[in-house]
Amino acid sequence: MNAQLVGQLRAAMRDGRLAAGERLPGSRSLAGLLGVSRTVVTEAYEQLYAEGWLEGRHGSGTYVTDGVAADPVPLPRPVGKAAGGGGVRAGMIDLRPGTAFVGELDTPAWRRAWRLAAGMPPRQRPDAFGLPELRGPLAGYVRRSRGVGCAVEGLLVTRGATNGLDLLAATVLRPGDRVGVEEPGYLKARTVLAARGAEIVPCPVDEHGLVVDGLPDDLRLVYTTPSHQFPLGGVLPVPRRQALLAWARRTGALVAEDDYDGEFRYDVAPLPALYGLDPDVVVYLGTASKILTADMGLGWLVARPDLVAAIAARRERLADRTSVVPQHAMRLLLERGDLERYVRRMRAEYARRREAAVRALDGLRLRGDTAGLHVVVELPGPVAARVERDAAERGVLVETLERHRDGSGPVTGLVIGYGSAAGLAELRKGCSVVRELAAGSA
Repeated sequence: MNAQLVGQLRAAMRDGRLAAGERLPGSRSLAGLLGVSRTVVTEAYEQLYAEGWLEGRHGSGTYVTDGVAADPVPLPRPVGKAAGGGGVRAGMIDLRPGTAFVGELDTPAWRRAWRLAAGMPPRQRPDAFGLPELRGPLAGYVRRSRGVGCAVEGLLVTRGATNGLDLLAATVLRPGDRVGVEEPGYLKARTVLAARGAEIVPCPVDEHGLVVDGLPDDLRLVYTTPSHQFPLGGVLPVPRRQALLAWARRTGALVAEDDYDGEFRYDVAPLPALYGLDPDVVVYLGTASKILTADMGLGWLVARPDLVAAIAARRERLADRTSVVPQHAMRLLLERGDLERYVRRMRAEYARRREAAVRALDGLRLRGDTAGLHVVVELPGPVAARVERDAAERGVLVETLERHRDGSGPVTGLVIGYGSAAGLAELRKGCSVVRELAAGSA
């Protein structure tokens, strides 16, 4: 009943039956008119508040948000991975990792933010640190959401986590410096670091994440994903985090912490970032690509202020910049509380997707299913490769673990992403195909 009422009210606002600025009945009155409990109406209103369709006016009631229109002006819209390119056929179920669900993002709050951002006057020259009006609200967000306390001087707005890593590498690395990267791990990070002249040193991971014992003392930098190791899904325990930081202090190395999906955890509250334990040796990298969409082209780097200043100076020389319109849009989403409401809603959505994927993959051995937007299915290497191929023939895209490592390793299987599926039914169908093929290949 709650979902039905939400859908009816949303449709009425979309087609203009409920106009922008129109006052809605109180929850008690509407419940009486519809013959439902007041709780149903209250929960429906709360959902529409969270999505940005409704707004409250102190002492006056509930109104349709200003800017909601039956025929809105076209604005930048979130899109998923394009079908038809790179071997992707129209209608295929995409279960590859690394993509957020954007089907619920096109809300009045999203469109309002982009409309207002696009109307901002142009700037004479870009600020290498990022839009000054954004840096304060963004610092507040990472403090509240990830326990990352920093002054505005310690935050730089980037085009994403990979761009932040590239700027860091351009600033602190010299050709030939040795850099540790998790194996298996994020291949784009390896590519970025190698392009800056680094010698890549594969560092093993286990079910808990990066193996700290045995890290070479001559590394200049270590890249790690401690909150949800990509792709195996381990969470670096506190003793190992402390050991990593002690190693960095002793050797003079830096730790690049990529917190690509740290907001989404389903067994406990999201874990604090590694950065909070030692801001002097950790550089924190965040991105909007998982909490909103990669199309925003926006992320953040947090480090000690002197290092951030050096990175900004290097960025000026590289003529690298973050587009100002997405920065204004993010500022507006943060200032009105829209971003955090959306993240809370998507945490619940991804929890449902995670449960659906786990149920549909029942009987297979899984890893990393307590957080993030993907899960690993452990399978023998030849079986995983066969399932990947046969699933694609049946219209389901998945990836083997081999695509995320430089060599061979003890863990083989598939990485199943549940962020980009169009809905739960599509997700269940795709995972059922994987389970059927895996069982048939055993």
